[in-house]
Amino acid sequence: MNVLFIFMSLPLILLLTLPLIRMTFEPSWQMLLETIKDKDVVAAITRSIGLSLSAGILSFFLGTPLAYLLARKRIIGKKLIEGIIDLPIMIPHPVVGIAILSLAGKNHPIGRFLSEIGVEIMGSKTGIISVLLFVGLPFYVNTVKAGFDAVPLRLENASRTLGAGAISTFCRITFPLTWRHMILGIIMCTARAISEFGAVVIVAYHPMTAPVMIYERFTAYGLKYSQPIAVWLIIISFILFVVLRMMSKIVQPGHR
Repeated sequence: MNVLFIFMSLPLILLLTLPLIRMTFEPSWQMLLETIKDKDVVAAITRSIGLSLSAGILSFFLGTPLAYLLARKRIIGKKLIEGIIDLPIMIPHPVVGIAILSLAGKNHPIGRFLSEIGVEIMGSKTGIISVLLFVGLPFYVNTVKAGFDAVPLRLENASRTLGAGAISTFCRITFPLTWRHMILGIIMCTARAISEFGAVVIVAYHPMTAPVMIYERFTAYGLKYSQPIAVWLIIISFILFVVLRMMSKIVQPGHR
């Protein structure tokens, strides 16, 4: 049976790995070195990772309370809220960019208010983070909600029975049992954000992120000059996510 399943899984494994392997090893080492010496390329990759991590961290602060409410409370229209949270996964991402611009434009009260306080969305890092948070937040909320669901409610009830408040119970019982889900959620949100192109290119073509630069180099110069940037983005992102996953295992359950 195992051999049969392995044989049936092989086409999917090849579909996922062969294009990446081909792309990774096609550029020469000289081309890769020349690319990483390009200040614009380094700036674009650094910007993509930095802004994506910012979106991941923001998802922790904004998404954790919502994930807890969805996991623990009976809310009217809960399924509707969950559907809205998942909506960015389903809709075309250029639509996300258009929707954010329509809200942040000067023809909308929110856009005028943001403009008055000096917050610019179009063509700014703030706009890029807004887009990345929009597309990545569902991954964080769903991951952390699953973590909260896995915590036995009786542990929280016992803490409350012994006189602990809601915040104390969350900090002493719930958080220690779910923080790994939160780190995984941040990783998932960051990973999704790094790969975003469609919404970012509408909201902020400049300052240029790595996916936008890859697209620009491809349309202007062809595959030869876009592949090395993609390879470096894959390598650096892979190292980043390995480090983040290692960090999530530094503290083992039951260890101080």
